[in-house]
This record gives sequence, structure tokens and C-alpha cells, in this order.
Amino acid sequence: MGCTLSAEDKAAMERSKMIDRNLREDEKKASREVKLLLLGAGESGKSTIVKQMKIIHEDGYSEDECKQYKVVVYSNTIQSIIAIIRAMGRLKIDFGDPARADDARQLFVLAGSAEEGVMTAELAGVIRRLWKDGGVQNCFGRSREYQLNDSASYYLNDLDRISQQNYIPTQQDVLRTRVKTTGIVETHFTFKELYFKMFDVGGQRSERKKWIHCFEGVTAIIFCVALSDYDLVLAEDEEMNRMHESMKLFDSICNNKWFIDTSIILFLNKKDLFEEKIQKSPLTICYPEYSGSNTYEEAAAYIQCQNVVFTKPVTTQWLARLQHGE
Repeated sequence: MGCTLSAEDKAAMERSKMIDRNLREDEKKASREVKLLLLGAGESGKSTIVKQMKIIHEDGYSEDECKQYKVVVYSNTIQSIIAIIRAMGRLKIDFGDPARADDARQLFVLAGSAEEGVMTAELAGVIRRLWKDGGVQNCFGRSREYQLNDSASYYLNDLDRISQQNYIPTQQDVLRTRVKTTGIVETHFTFKELYFKMFDVGGQRSERKKWIHCFEGVTAIIFCVALSDYDLVLAEDEEMNRMHESMKLFDSICNNKWFIDTSIILFLNKKDLFEEKIQKSPLTICYPEYSGSNTYEEAAAYIQCQNVVFTKPVTTQWLARLQHGE
């Protein structure tokens, strides 16, 4: 006699088939998913890489998104000129024109009362006069002796454009913005039928303890080292050279128990800034034992060697600070 399935049995079989289909689909999706953990010391350029991925692979920032960065552009610009003015006092640098001292006092008053996301004509005029001053330029040239945003000159040189009432930040302006990463920022993009999840985590010392144990099993780690950091110190510890801090952190990642089977890609970042800086600031500031020439090729090769002496095989990539058009 034939075997007749009950309605309950048929329903159970359908549920089983659906579960099997879902499992196959999940497995197929998982095989196309790439999880990237973006690591590096503070201000190594991690967040800029995330922005580049969005511009290259996700059609960039919409006009509304760019408008939201106007607040950050103005904040970066104002904080940059303030950092320079404050450093002039510490470094005992005088204004080229004594009248600029009044502008400096006015800067602090106007900046303290400025509406968020607004650059008044009065404030822009004060910043413009200060930026053109010989003493301010002298202090800017000594920026390795204090903390200054990499994009300070970019915004200050373009003050006429960004201070316009109808100003909307460009993709390039957005790329140049600097906001300290706290916590974990997740970005998704697709490339060649692969689905990427990139996790950007805070690079400052206070942030690191939050993420190490969270990412066991990621596909790869992208570790960013800013070449231009060789003559700078940490914002949170002015006794520690930034390059030495990066190497120390990189060593700890390469030999961390959570990442034994994880591929590591070393991004030597900001090579454009390094190429400019090495001509006037010797590599011996960071590596006293260095005996080579202060040319980009030789100095960069030396830094690369210092960063690949660890036990784990590492792939190295060289990056300019901004390559969004490639």
C-alpha cells in the first residue's frame, strides 16, 4: 500500500526545504563576504581610506552628505589657525606685522561665539590676515614641533572659496576632513562581485582595548602607517614618536593570538607628505642609526624594512594621502 503523507508531514518537508535553501543562500553569500579590519595609530589615515572606498566604489558623497561636512571643514580650519597661533607663543615666534596681535585676540573672541557651520565675513577676514603673516608662516613651517592637522594649509589656502555663503564641500574637501574616530565605524561596499565590510576603529591608545578581541576571524587586517609621522609625537604622549608608536602597535598585531591565521596588509600611507617633508626634516629624528640619504626612495625603503621585520608575513602597499581619482 502506498505511503500517504499527512498535511503536517508535507508542511514539515516544506519547512526543511526552505531551511536548506536559506542555508545554501547564506553559505553562498558568506563565501562572497570579505571582512576587513582597518587598524593603525591615531591620525595614520584610516578614516581617509574609508572615505576613499565610498567615493571609488559607492558613487561618493551625495550633495546632502557633503553639506553635513561643512561644520567639520569650518571646525578644522578654525582649529588649525588657532593651533598655529598658540604654538607661536610656545615657540617664541613674533608676528611679522605687530598689528596681527590684535587679529589673534579677535580670532579667539569670534571663534568662541561662532555659530556652528557658519563662517562670517569678519572671522574669515581675521583668519586670512593671520595666515598671510610672515610669523604665522614661520610657525607653520615648524609644525612638527606641535600638533597640527595635515590639511591645515589645504583649507587655509582656500579660505576665499570655503567661506562663501553658498559653500558646499567638495568630495576632496570631505576627504581632507579630520574627526577623531571613537568606537567602531562600519562601511560596506562591493567590488568584483565581492561584498566588503570594513571596520574602522579608534587609533588612540584609549580606544585600542575596545576592539582587539572583537575581530577574531576577519578576512584580513589593513594596518595603516603614516610615513610622514616619522618626525612627530603623539597628541596623547608628547614623549613618544608617532612612528615608534605605530611600529609597537604593528608588532603587537602581528603577534596577537587573535590574528594568528589572519592575513595582514601594511599600508604605508601619506607618501606625498613624506616626500615633501623628508627634504627638510631628516629621518634621523626617528631613526638615529640611519646613515642613508634623505631622499624619498632611500628613506621610505628604510622605513618599510623597519616595519616588516616581524615574524608574520606581511603584504605592503604604498599610498599617497589622497588617491580618490584612481
